[in-house]
Amino acid sequence: MKLEDYLKRDAELYPNKTAIVHNDKSLTFSELWQQAQTMAESLPKGEKVVFRATQDIDFVIKYMALHLNGSVAIPVEKDLPEDSLQDIVNFIKPCQPAPEIADILFTTGSSGKRKGVMLSHRAIIGNGLNVTEAQGFDHDSAFIITGPMSHIASLSKIAPVLINGATLIMTEGMKNVNDFFDAMELPYKKFSTFLVPSAIRILLQFSGERLKKYADKIDFIETGAAAISASDIQKLCETLPHSRLYNSYASTECGLIATYNFNDGKCLEGCCGKTTSRTKIIITDDGLIACQGDTLMSGYACDEALTAQVMRDNTFYTTDYGRIDENGMLRLSGRADDIINTGGFKVNPIEIESIALSMPQIADCICIPAPHPVLGKALKLVYVPKAEVTKKEIALYFKGKVESFKVPFYYEQAEKIQRTFNGKLDRKFYKS
Repeated sequence: MKLEDYLKRDAELYPNKTAIVHNDKSLTFSELWQQAQTMAESLPKGEKVVFRATQDIDFVIKYMALHLNGSVAIPVEKDLPEDSLQDIVNFIKPCQPAPEIADILFTTGSSGKRKGVMLSHRAIIGNGLNVTEAQGFDHDSAFIITGPMSHIASLSKIAPVLINGATLIMTEGMKNVNDFFDAMELPYKKFSTFLVPSAIRILLQFSGERLKKYADKIDFIETGAAAISASDIQKLCETLPHSRLYNSYASTECGLIATYNFNDGKCLEGCCGKTTSRTKIIITDDGLIACQGDTLMSGYACDEALTAQVMRDNTFYTTDYGRIDENGMLRLSGRADDIINTGGFKVNPIEIESIALSMPQIADCICIPAPHPVLGKALKLVYVPKAEVTKKEIALYFKGKVESFKVPFYYEQAEKIQRTFNGKLDRKFYKS
């Protein structure tokens, strides 16, 4: 079955159930199916369609309509400059995706090069089934969208909603936190959402008590896209003691590979749980994570050479270091591109950032390499203070917690830490 098949089934089985909500507007499954069919008739068939991913009901109608008429949906950021949008249109024009391709999602990744990830109907449904099984999506789920629909973390939630006949609640994101809390005032039994670690930190710092009031309504929260610190893991578990809190390993190219409910009394940092049922994890001889299964991308659009670099024998090779522990759970060690070599020692910046964030006086931070006359590269901590703190106090906080070569050599106070649109630390910004 494809997404449109599930929507048709939902319209037949649950015609009057609310399928999607945005502000004061909503559509039942029957209405969504009818409007998608109507729009499909007015759109070009079998085309590659680049369109802005607005955070509203109209986006979902158009997305489903494109699937219905056999076109390839290519959603891009809603605020993407017109010149950049046209660049994507021109780039994709000569590409001839195979008939099974449903979506092309553009991602930049660590290389800085724009890549068009081709996803088949099989990959989309396989990922939706993995999410359903691994995280407990069901018919009563009401999932709150807080991120851009051009990003896999949000777009991929359409599948489990349709597979289960659940409800999708659209918001404009976390810029206005009231929208998030207003969504949980809607008359549904239980709510779930995906939040990047930076959004979780902001909620805990500024709206922790307010979040706690909804503890009995929140079924689960999933996080990913970046590392979540040990201190934020602990605080979130304390705030939502009865909710499932998932740390996931996923990507546009692979879908949901593994997920771990860290609200299990152990709160394991860096743990991404066991492999989902339709995927397989391989740890290479170099310690890098490779993935196999139904949810893998079909390749990069118009770039066979780049595809060949990362995909061989139906296996996708990542640049993430990891291991499988004694309990069969995936443990992340960091990205190969991010590891800092200082004086011959290799340091994972995520470890340094996690320790810094556990310091009460630090609100946000990033660990980056900086030139050193003897070591070549030394660790530099760029931090945003929450309260008055000296560089000496930060250095002393690290001592006894890590080896001496992991204690940052340089410190720089900043007003904010640069992040990408989806909440990841923008390491490329600090390298430039």
